[in-house]
Amino acid sequence: MRLVETSLSLSGTYLGKAIYNNKGQILLNEGVQLDPRLLQRLIGMNIHYIYIQDKQTEDLTLHYPISMKLRRKAITSIEKHFEEFEANRHFSNVLVLEKAAKSLIKIIREIQAEIKDSQDLLALLSDVYTYDHYIFTHSLNVTMYSLAIGMKLNLRDYELETLGLGAILHDVGKVKIPEEILMKPERLNDEEFFQVKKHTVEGFELLRNIPSVTLIAAHCAYQHHERLNGSGYPRGIKGNEIHPFGKIIAVADVFDAVTSNRIYRQAMLPHEGLEILYSGSGTLYDQKTIEVFRQAVAVYPIGITVVLNDGRKGVVCKQNIGLSDRPVVRVLEENGIEVDPYEIDLKTLLDVMITACDTTFKKS
Repeated sequence: MRLVETSLSLSGTYLGKAIYNNKGQILLNEGVQLDPRLLQRLIGMNIHYIYIQDKQTEDLTLHYPISMKLRRKAITSIEKHFEEFEANRHFSNVLVLEKAAKSLIKIIREIQAEIKDSQDLLALLSDVYTYDHYIFTHSLNVTMYSLAIGMKLNLRDYELETLGLGAILHDVGKVKIPEEILMKPERLNDEEFFQVKKHTVEGFELLRNIPSVTLIAAHCAYQHHERLNGSGYPRGIKGNEIHPFGKIIAVADVFDAVTSNRIYRQAMLPHEGLEILYSGSGTLYDQKTIEVFRQAVAVYPIGITVVLNDGRKGVVCKQNIGLSDRPVVRVLEENGIEVDPYEIDLKTLLDVMITACDTTFKKS
């Protein structure tokens, strides 16, 4: 299967990977023939990239970092407990908040175990989702990215648990932001942006009073929008004033924000998201964290078409652990001419580099 931009030119092709809603329920099944009506519907749902069936890549398999069962369980749990936090935000029932936090800790342990057992790079494009409630899916994605970074940094289990809890609850303060602001398709005005920025303080104030939530986890909600040069919010702290977990979640948060389907803009591809991070490396985001994250995430997802510096074009067919920008590529063209497919491993061919991605589709 091949990853391509959603466009009307795909009419007549077949969907290579099912499309889900944020609950993990199938909206459009694998193998469905695409027509203009379906494609317009997908475009209207801000699904800008899909997998289609392709004879040259029909053997490629895709894996989500955690099981679908755990994903559904996590999303349902996050949604349920965020609603409990909202209902009890004035600490009318501390026991409810404590129970919710402990339930999320169990989820984090399960996520941690599945990521740890997986030999694959994190590739959240493996399945395509449309998000009715972005905050819940975003919280899960940021948790997976943060744990992956933490594991690469060899954090201890109790540290990973704290980091995971801080990640899964980093946006809990948004339960107090009006939905019409969170879901606004246009640019926020100054007053609306001021309201959104308050979620960091609201989240910290809520979490710091829950017994099972450590102060460090609460500070993850407080600090994930702080930046190394002091340009962030809410306090404008800088450098080592920011907790290392705050720096990790900042990287995970930005990457997922720019690579996910949002109501107000098109999602970027992973390599584009990393370029955003690198453009702020050392000034906005911690350089070591970005480098470690690059080792953990699939920069070029399985099925994406890439252009090489020697004029060849092919599809990424396998990842190399720890070398996310040096995958195995199945070459399909040489200088614009189709050839019998063959594979090259960029881990060993150091003079060959990926120079671009091509997600357009041309019917043969």
